[in-house]
Amino acid sequence: MLNQFWRGVTDRTRVIYLSHITSPTALRLPVEAICQRARVFGITTVIDGAHAPGQIPLDLQALDADIYTGNCHKWMLSPKGAGFLYVRRGIQKHIEPLVVSWGRHSLPEKSAGSQFLDDLTWTGTHDPAAYLSVPAAIRFMEEYDWNTVRQECHSLLMHTLPRIRQITGMPPAYPDDSDLYSQMAVSILPPETDIETLKVRLYDEFKVEVPLIDWNGMKLVRISVQAYNTPEDLDRLVEGLRVLLPQTCTR
Repeated sequence: MLNQFWRGVTDRTRVIYLSHITSPTALRLPVEAICQRARVFGITTVIDGAHAPGQIPLDLQALDADIYTGNCHKWMLSPKGAGFLYVRRGIQKHIEPLVVSWGRHSLPEKSAGSQFLDDLTWTGTHDPAAYLSVPAAIRFMEEYDWNTVRQECHSLLMHTLPRIRQITGMPPAYPDDSDLYSQMAVSILPPETDIETLKVRLYDEFKVEVPLIDWNGMKLVRISVQAYNTPEDLDRLVEGLRVLLPQTCTR
């Protein structure tokens, strides 16, 4: 996958921007290897980690991206609005916020000791409660052995994907037993599927809320399994697809 990705890099490439885990396909990209190779060629890396924190182990120092953004409300169970921006110290001077904070003109005794922090973190009426909850979310995950929780969620998802393919007759998006996905994965739906109607009926008739995506000419159902999901939840999704797919396909 790394070599396939690198075919798009030329001597004019200055920045590589990509997702850690893609949103439409739930595919985990080899960002560690990409960042390592980009560093050799002097290319800046910007990683969108919206779905990564909490879903996979994340070590920003080992990853060695130049810029990394992550959400904590998706898979870390923090309130909405909790997220972070990491910028490697050597390039922080190049980051200009669209709206500077009051810290831009801080007196020396009130400065955070970093122009980067001063420019970004003192925004007056902004409510910091969401991101102040993140340490509690991390402690919660440590207390409940989240590595095991992640594996259990992955296992439940891994055993669900073949069941869906038996209904759809479509090929797999990636190998079931692989690290190309974690707690979130997609299954390909027949191209004739009316996904808007299917989504509404899955919720109305089976109480299943799930994204149905039209991406690159493919119809996809994206399944997320979190600690609070049960095998019965996945059974309900499978049964909903079994009943409704024949009724929502135009073939």
